[in-house]
Amino acid sequence: MKERLFTGWNIQRAIYVLLGGTIIIQSAMQHEWFGLLIGGYFASMGLFAFGCAAGNCFNGNCTTNANNTTATKEEIQQVKQ
Repeated sequence: MKERLFTGWNIQRAIYVLLGGTIIIQSAMQHEWFGLLIGGYFASMGLFAFGCAAGNCFNGNCTTNANNTTATKEEIQQVKQ
Protein backbone atom coordinates (compact mmCIF):
# COMPACT_ATOMS: atom_id res chain seq x y z
CA MET A 1 0.00 0.00 0.00
CA LYS A 2 2.84 2.39 0.86
CA GLU A 3 4.48 1.65 -2.46
CA ARG A 4 1.37 2.66 -4.40
CA LEU A 5 1.09 5.91 -2.45
CA PHE A 6 4.69 7.04 -2.77
CA THR A 7 5.90 5.77 -6.15
CA GLY A 8 4.88 6.27 -9.75
CA TRP A 9 3.62 9.83 -9.41
CA ASN A 10 3.05 11.75 -12.60
CA ILE A 11 1.15 14.89 -13.56
CA GLN A 12 -2.00 12.93 -14.28
CA ARG A 13 -2.18 11.47 -10.76
CA ALA A 14 -1.59 14.91 -9.25
CA ILE A 15 -4.40 16.38 -11.34
CA TYR A 16 -6.78 13.64 -10.19
CA VAL A 17 -5.94 14.32 -6.53
CA LEU A 18 -6.31 18.09 -6.95
CA LEU A 19 -9.53 17.76 -8.93
CA GLY A 20 -10.98 15.32 -6.42
CA GLY A 21 -10.01 17.56 -3.52
CA THR A 22 -11.59 20.56 -5.23
CA ILE A 23 -14.82 18.65 -5.84
CA ILE A 24 -14.88 17.51 -2.20
CA ILE A 25 -14.36 21.04 -0.86
CA GLN A 26 -16.90 22.61 -3.19
CA SER A 27 -19.49 19.91 -2.49
CA ALA A 28 -19.09 20.31 1.27
CA MET A 29 -19.42 24.08 1.02
CA GLN A 30 -22.59 23.77 -1.08
CA HIS A 31 -24.02 20.92 1.05
CA GLU A 32 -24.18 18.68 -2.01
CA TRP A 33 -23.34 15.40 -0.31
CA PHE A 34 -23.42 13.27 -3.44
CA GLY A 35 -20.53 15.36 -4.75
CA LEU A 36 -18.40 14.10 -1.87
CA LEU A 37 -18.63 10.60 -3.30
CA ILE A 38 -17.61 11.77 -6.75
CA GLY A 39 -14.74 13.84 -5.39
CA GLY A 40 -13.66 10.98 -3.16
CA TYR A 41 -13.61 8.65 -6.13
CA PHE A 42 -11.39 10.97 -8.18
CA ALA A 43 -9.09 11.71 -5.24
CA SER A 44 -8.69 8.02 -4.41
CA MET A 45 -7.90 7.24 -8.05
CA GLY A 46 -5.02 9.68 -7.85
CA LEU A 47 -3.82 8.62 -4.41
CA PHE A 48 -3.89 4.87 -4.93
CA ALA A 49 -3.05 4.81 -8.67
CA PHE A 50 -5.96 2.81 -10.05
CA GLY A 51 -8.10 3.33 -13.11
CA CYS A 52 -7.16 6.05 -15.55
CA ALA A 53 -4.98 7.84 -12.99
CA ALA A 54 -2.54 4.94 -13.22
CA GLY A 55 -2.31 5.38 -16.99
CA ASN A 56 -4.15 2.16 -17.80
CA CYS A 57 -6.83 3.70 -19.97
CA PHE A 58 -4.73 4.71 -22.96
CA ASN A 59 -1.56 3.91 -24.91
CA GLY A 60 -2.63 0.31 -25.48
CA ASN A 61 -1.99 -0.85 -21.92
CA CYS A 62 -5.36 -2.58 -21.75
CA THR A 63 -5.17 -4.38 -25.05
CA THR A 64 -5.63 -8.10 -25.11
CA ASN A 65 -4.31 -10.66 -27.52
CA ALA A 66 -7.08 -11.61 -29.93
CA ASN A 67 -5.25 -14.80 -30.89
CA ASN A 68 -7.04 -17.24 -28.57
CA THR A 69 -5.98 -20.71 -29.66
CA THR A 70 -6.06 -23.83 -27.57
CA ALA A 71 -3.02 -26.04 -27.40
CA THR A 72 -3.16 -29.80 -27.58
CA LYS A 73 -1.57 -32.01 -24.94
CA GLU A 74 1.27 -32.87 -27.33
CA GLU A 75 2.08 -29.20 -27.92
CA ILE A 76 2.12 -28.50 -24.18
CA GLN A 77 4.47 -31.45 -23.57
CA GLN A 78 6.80 -30.23 -26.33
CA VAL A 79 7.00 -26.80 -24.72
CA LYS A 80 7.77 -28.34 -21.30
CA GLN A 81 10.70 -30.31 -22.77
